[in-house]
Amino acid sequence: MKFKQLTVLLILVLTLPLFLNCTSTAKAVTTQTAPSLYFGVDVAFESIALTEQLIDNVSSYTNFFVIGCLGPPVQKNPLVYNETRLTIISQYVYDKGLAFIVYSDIPSYPSSQWLADAKNNWGNSFLGIYYDDEEGGKQLDQSNYNYPVVTAADNYSDAASKYVSTMNWWLRTGPYAITNSFAYPTEFQLFTSDYALYWYDYEAGYNTVFAEFGMNYSRQLNIALVRGAATVQNKDWGVIMDWTYTQPPYLESGPELYNDMVLAYENGAKYIIVFDSNKNWTQNVLLQGQLDAMKEFWQYVQANPRTISPVSDRTAYVLPADYAYGFRGPADKIWGLWNADSLSLDIGMSITTLFQMYPNNLDIVYPDGSRSIESVGYGSILYWNDTRLIPNMPTIQSPSPILPSTPSPSPQQDTSLLFYPTTVYIYAIVASILVAVAVATTVLKFRKRQR
Repeated sequence: MKFKQLTVLLILVLTLPLFLNCTSTAKAVTTQTAPSLYFGVDVAFESIALTEQLIDNVSSYTNFFVIGCLGPPVQKNPLVYNETRLTIISQYVYDKGLAFIVYSDIPSYPSSQWLADAKNNWGNSFLGIYYDDEEGGKQLDQSNYNYPVVTAADNYSDAASKYVSTMNWWLRTGPYAITNSFAYPTEFQLFTSDYALYWYDYEAGYNTVFAEFGMNYSRQLNIALVRGAATVQNKDWGVIMDWTYTQPPYLESGPELYNDMVLAYENGAKYIIVFDSNKNWTQNVLLQGQLDAMKEFWQYVQANPRTISPVSDRTAYVLPADYAYGFRGPADKIWGLWNADSLSLDIGMSITTLFQMYPNNLDIVYPDGSRSIESVGYGSILYWNDTRLIPNMPTIQSPSPILPSTPSPSPQQDTSLLFYPTTVYIYAIVASILVAVAVATTVLKFRKRQR
């Protein structure tokens, strides 16, 4: 790390607000009333009895449920699923007064007839389809039990175009799009969860993205990325509490879970979800301590109606166009196709500086082709090449094209979980001392749901 950059950054912690005051727009005097909060559990195991038992347990302190398992296919046909199970659980959730969404990763499930019946039977309590997950993360890691969305591109812009157009074809425009089962294309909302590339998931056609809180991936960094993308693109966002361990107890402790839920709530998440399934997708993993934390959080929500900081109170940090860096360490990839470059470290250092200054009011965004960032109403806007952050910021070099290659067949093994070594992204900066900040790492989980 360059000593000159560190010296400048230490000074910036104390002086940058003086520069921003002359360019910031006036901040709103009042705060915005928070949208409704959907809080609940995502159940990804098959048992109807265990699912109903869990619903009975949590329905008094939740208002939302994710039916996250397709159940067994009919006559072992991988494209045909018995919707009787889905109907039973949906009715049970509805009778408990909970809103719900349904997970799917094939366009034929749920069927158009089931969706029409759902609208008639459960009305606005049925919010939409949670269609597949982690496509952005799989893109970064070039891993999937099929293949990632983009395996070759000429440059960053080409990669972005291919990712968005392919995903949009799959979601909304292609002959096998999930929305073909809808009465009209926007009849139901589309949801997903991810641990990277939230901006491009929204551009591809998702209405809501859940950022995954898992392992030691920086919570605030993920909030800044997903909230920024949702704000600029006028979408909803949330978080899903994922595994912390690869074996029991899987989830983080009750106090840690509570703190994560409060953090998401205070930062404006519309959806806060706790994922529940073991490694084999056969039973629940929530322990009493975690259930107690959920109940305590619900009590906190009732006692502390929130007001979300208006956009005019937040600062936007604008990344280079289509620079889809993973932010999980100095060796992380860009689009999963190119290695990190000199710009990656400088951007990471800039973001860490800004988190010291605006810990809960920083959004990280990309330039938006449909509207200017200035029109969104941020109190202040900083661009990646602002020399007040990093003097002599390097320019973006056009990467060499990634030539197409024939993917090798997936090995015949359990690919429901793939794990990668943990790395720690260290930045230095705070007042007159150096503080190591783990900006992000996570064990990557590809959720090939139980069927």
